[in-house]
Amino acid sequence: MKKGKFFLMLMVIGLIISPALVFAGGETDSAAGSSDLPKKIGYVTNYATHEWYQNVIKGMQDRCDELGIELEVLDANLDMAKEVAMVEDLMARGVDALIVTPVDAAGTVALVKKAKMEGIPMVLEGNRVDGMEVLVAICDYDAGYKGGLETGKIAAKMGISPKVLAVDLPALNACVLRVDGFMDGIKVNAPDAVLVHRVDGKGSKDEALQVSTDALTQDSDINVIYGCNDNSSLGAYQAFKAAGLNEDELIICGTGLEGLAAVYALQEIPAYMVEAAMLPEKNGLTCVDAAVSLYRGEELPEHIVSATIALTKDTWENLYGIDADGKRYPKWDAINALETEAQCTKY
Repeated sequence: MKKGKFFLMLMVIGLIISPALVFAGGETDSAAGSSDLPKKIGYVTNYATHEWYQNVIKGMQDRCDELGIELEVLDANLDMAKEVAMVEDLMARGVDALIVTPVDAAGTVALVKKAKMEGIPMVLEGNRVDGMEVLVAICDYDAGYKGGLETGKIAAKMGISPKVLAVDLPALNACVLRVDGFMDGIKVNAPDAVLVHRVDGKGSKDEALQVSTDALTQDSDINVIYGCNDNSSLGAYQAFKAAGLNEDELIICGTGLEGLAAVYALQEIPAYMVEAAMLPEKNGLTCVDAAVSLYRGEELPEHIVSATIALTKDTWENLYGIDADGKRYPKWDAINALETEAQCTKY
């Protein structure tokens, strides 16, 4: 599929699927319950215990409830053989559309081919796979860039020259792109920013704590922490705090807003000032709309970009609230009004 022809379909207010569909929080789809909607969508996730995927599933469920679609969720738990078996089982049971978060891109190629042969629409979430029809995913470089842009503004207001500790995950190109984007973004408003340490936190809070401790032992002249996910930024902050370093001029930027941990950090840690939010609920909702559009036979871009935005202590509540049970909930009207890139700056 040629992508250029369809990039304009990624509308700036987030209506990136058929105009007949209206996102959660807006008017109900006039076609809800009609024959041109799938009756059942199957979603096989790679790791349902992670907060990110729990909130992706929440976004899917909210949208399916709105449209009157049954959603069946299965968890491969990082087991590729299990994912293959689950997808094949859903196909055999006759689901109308599939959404899959690949455990492994190479291992998912055969599933993509089989879905095409069976005539079952398949949307991939998060990771591209050879031969795929449609991918729903954020732009990682752009997400990091937005976080860096906001961090640079704050640094300029504080009058500090940023000396950055970046906690990366080199095994994932997505994380490499986020760190690259952050460093390019921060230099827009703080051109003297310097990357002092770029360490591999492996996406784990404990690992980020350890490698950041080692880095700060070598050179503790740091006043900006960037993490390629929330675990990375929070682990690095623990190392900074344990080292007894000055937090008065520290700026922390995390990535994800995957769950409550980052929300609490924005509320309770003075230095935690920026979050490059990846909006998992929105990602899930967009996957459902893409699956519906494919089921209807509509043409879509190969990559549907899911929204990202840099949030601060003063702005996160524009998009999320916390209910009486301490659970966060998306403010759909505001989230669905966010602008989205037509295409990613870098892959």
